[in-house]
Amino acid sequence: MSNIRMLNQKEEADSEVEVSWADQQQINAFSKLNAKIDDLEDQHVKLKQEKEYLDDVGMELELADEDEPVRHKVGDAFIHIPVSEAVERVEKDSAKIGLQLEEIEMFSKIFVGSQENSFVIL
Repeated sequence: MSNIRMLNQKEEADSEVEVSWADQQQINAFSKLNAKIDDLEDQHVKLKQEKEYLDDVGMELELADEDEPVRHKVGDAFIHIPVSEAVERVEKDSAKIGLQLEEIEMFSKIFVGSQENSFVIL
């Protein structure tokens, strides 16, 4: 049987805890770090998915006929380019995303370390 229950108004009034200004600042800092970590995790997932997509496109381009041009998306438009140029662009984009992933992982480690320090203080 569960001992979770709603507090009545008297019990709720008795359980008020005063939080000092310094403690509230630490709580706010912890919350901000937590939000940043969540944002970085979301970005990491999106970039990882995009990198996997680019890797798949690179594999498909290796199987493509060298004589036929392929459509490559630039902004909102598609252009016809040779397969070799498309492979170069995909590799360049994939490397760029790889660097962004490494950067996000680095920042994530920094924020997690800061968050752990804030948690110890609280």
